Amino acid sequence: MEIKVLGPGCNKCKTMYKLVTETLGEMGIDADVKKVEKLDEIIEAGVMLTPGLVINGKVKVTGKVPGKSDIKKYIEQEI
Repeated sequence: MEIKVLGPGCNKCKTMYKLVTETLGEMGIDADVKKVEKLDEIIEAGVMLTPGLVINGKVKVTGKVPGKSDIKKYIEQEI
């Protein structure tokens, strides 16, 4: 599973990255989690509002930080 947190490095982006890694740990799932901070890569992914969450190439969230329960749901959709 590949998970990308897209954003320029703002506090919301850092919070989302932390929540994603914590949720994965709680679920006992090993995934490749990457922070994408380059604007051209963020736009290429189709994300216009950051932070963005992309799991296995599918955009799940843009412009907000989801709660752990939502992150868990998005991960479960891609298992």
